[in-house]
Parts: sequence; C-alpha cells; structure tokens
Amino acid sequence: MNGLKTETTKQKGFTIIEVVLVLAIAGLIFLMVFIALPALQRNQRDTQRKNDMGRLQTAIVSYTSSNRGALPTSGTLNTSFVTSYLTTGGDDFIDPSGASSAQGSGVTSYVFTNRDVSAGDLTTSFADSQNIIYSTRSATCGNAGGSVAAAGSRKIAFRIALEGGGYYCVNN
Repeated sequence: MNGLKTETTKQKGFTIIEVVLVLAIAGLIFLMVFIALPALQRNQRDTQRKNDMGRLQTAIVSYTSSNRGALPTSGTLNTSFVTSYLTTGGDDFIDPSGASSAQGSGVTSYVFTNRDVSAGDLTTSFADSQNIIYSTRSATCGNAGGSVAAAGSRKIAFRIALEGGGYYCVNN
C-alpha cells in the first residue's frame, strides 16, 4: 500500500521568537541590576558615614578625658582634633563619596561647621552636603530625624546629612 507518506524533517537551531524572548529576559535582568546598584552604593556610603560618626563620638570621649572634660573648640575641630584623634595610625577620616565641588577637586575630608544653640541655629535648615558635619555645642541629639536639642554645657552634638535622605546625629 502506497498511502500518504509524510516526512517530518527536524531542523536544528532556535526560532527568532525564542532568541528575542531570551534577549528580552536578559535585558530585564540587567536593567534591574543597574537600577539597584546605585541604591546599594548609596546605602554603603551612608553606612560608612554612620561608622565615621561613631569614630567621631569615640574620639570626642577620648579628647574630653585627655583634656579634663573640655570639649574641642570650633577652631580645633578641623585641625588639631582631626589629626590627633581621628586620623591616628594612618587612618583616614574622609567622606566616602569623594570630593565635593565646595571643597575642590582633590579634597575628600569632612568639614566641621559650628551651629550655635544661643543663636537659634537648631531650627535653621542644614545644607544637605554629605561631607559637612555640623557640631552644636551645649546640645544633644533629639528623637526626630537627627534633630538636636539644647542640653548642658559639656555636651556636643554632631549631625550629618545622609544620601538616602534624613540625618544622622551622635553626641558625647
């Protein structure tokens, strides 16, 4: 019997639809990674800033114990205090994001800026530059978002803006 004979031939390879589908899925994966990567880097820099603020807190305690309870003055915060207490042993005390336009191209260190309690600077808005550490004498950290509140004369609060939003505050 000579019936209808159908031959099926199998061709090797992928169809264009399969290739486009695989490329689309790979593109979505890369897109998700590139969207998530800056947020991860920003969080890592904020964590480093918080660690630096913890180092600053420890250095303030060390300074006060070495100087009969006296706090560093606003003039010594950017100079002798940093070199004597924060950068000991070849350690750096620098902003993790690098130089800002306010500092110039080669400088990456934090800048201490004094805020005065008596002048009402506690309610004044702070600049959101992450390399500026605001020091407020006679103040401690408040409860809300890195705010500072008036306190005794032997207190000092330090506040820094975070890239992810908000502020981080430590005091002695």
